[in-house]
Amino acid sequence: MQKTNAPIVKDLVLIGGGHAHVSVLKRFGMKPLPGLRITLITRDIHTPYSGMLPGYVAGHYDYDDSHIDLGPLARFAGARLYHAEVDKVDLERKLIYAPGRPPVAYDILSINIGSRPNSIDVPGVDEHALAAKPIDIFLQKWQQLVDRVRVTDGPFRIVVVGGGAGGVELALSTQLRLQNTLRAEGKDPNQLQHTLITASDRILPTHNAGVRERFERIFAERKIEIKTGARVNEVTADCVRADDGSSIGSDAVIWVTTASSPGWPAHSGLAVDSGGFIQVDKYLQSLSHENVFAVGDVAELRDPRPKSGVFAVRQGPILADNLRAAATGMSLRPYRAQRNFLGLISTGNQYAVASRGNWSYES
Repeated sequence: MQKTNAPIVKDLVLIGGGHAHVSVLKRFGMKPLPGLRITLITRDIHTPYSGMLPGYVAGHYDYDDSHIDLGPLARFAGARLYHAEVDKVDLERKLIYAPGRPPVAYDILSINIGSRPNSIDVPGVDEHALAAKPIDIFLQKWQQLVDRVRVTDGPFRIVVVGGGAGGVELALSTQLRLQNTLRAEGKDPNQLQHTLITASDRILPTHNAGVRERFERIFAERKIEIKTGARVNEVTADCVRADDGSSIGSDAVIWVTTASSPGWPAHSGLAVDSGGFIQVDKYLQSLSHENVFAVGDVAELRDPRPKSGVFAVRQGPILADNLRAAATGMSLRPYRAQRNFLGLISTGNQYAVASRGNWSYES
């Protein structure tokens, strides 16, 4: 990091420590902008790398392998680091609010706070299910689930709700980890019973047929039951109920459904879509406020892409350039998302299925 004694001319505030903001901090650390003060406000000082979540859950990686410590990175960028969760932005006065802290002023604002599973209208999810996002809360509760399974005698039923890539990966990685846990305790790993339920007609509905067929075979080989065409409408302490009248007994439920946005961007007055995601243009700039940028899961481009960490990673360098340009009055660079991109879906056992377009390959 290069030290500068230049007076503060503008304040850049980054809300959230997601993949794109990691890139922003790194780039400003390598090439500081005199007169620009950077502040990072984040709920998580150790930010999880979402692409490594299945491997961490399966037991292949430890905590340090799969998390980025934002403290050293913020120091490298010369940024102030506030450990807090934002709940409001006053867009007219350019002030950011978080409980227990005085408001933080900004000239330029960037938001990279991720998403959370959409469970708003399903009774019992908050009380009885383990939501995959926010990841830090999931990991805390996941360890509690591992401990429960470790001391359990007899069958233990796990239901994974959601048939997208996240649900498929977590069904396989949780099964592997928990079976290994039972083996280590001298217990029968087959006492663990896994079921995946999805409202779609097939798992992985946005992937090509080859990917779907490979995972349907893998699930059959690992004795994970798949229930399709059933939308969960209630979660209780001992079962999951679906809109077709069926129910599945459960001792634990993992919720990995369609993403939703935190409520404060909409409540603050930013332009959002029907799901509450911040609407941005090709420059990653808010459609309603030109001094606000948003990236990653919380942002919605005019040409939408799946909610995936791969896009946030690729948005990072463009975002860094555009934040620098916004601070200096220069022209912004457009972000062009790939239409056909390489997808990797973990099979839980340190292998994966790769796909791009209509092509797929199982390693």
